[in-house]
Amino acid sequence: MRVVPERISRDWIDTLSDEDLVDVEARLHTKFATLEKREKKARGPRFDMMRASADLIDAWDRWSRLLNATRERALIPRRAELAS
Repeated sequence: MRVVPERISRDWIDTLSDEDLVDVEARLHTKFATLEKREKKARGPRFDMMRASADLIDAWDRWSRLLNATRERALIPRRAELAS
C-alpha cells in the first residue's frame, strides 16, 4: 500500500504502477465519498458541493487528480460499497 503524500503532483502520480494507481484512487474515493455522505446528511437539502467544507473540497481535489490519471491510462476504477 503506497503512502499518499500531502500534496499530490503529476510527478508523484507518474511514479505509480497501474495497480498502485487504481489502489490509491479507490482509497481516496472512499474517503471523499464518506465525507460527502456525512456532509449531505448534516446539511440535508441545503447541501451544495460548491459551498462544502474545506475538508470535503480537499478530498475531492485529491481524489479527482487520481481519477483523471486512471482515465488517462484507460484503467477501470475499483469501487467498494459504502455502508449506509
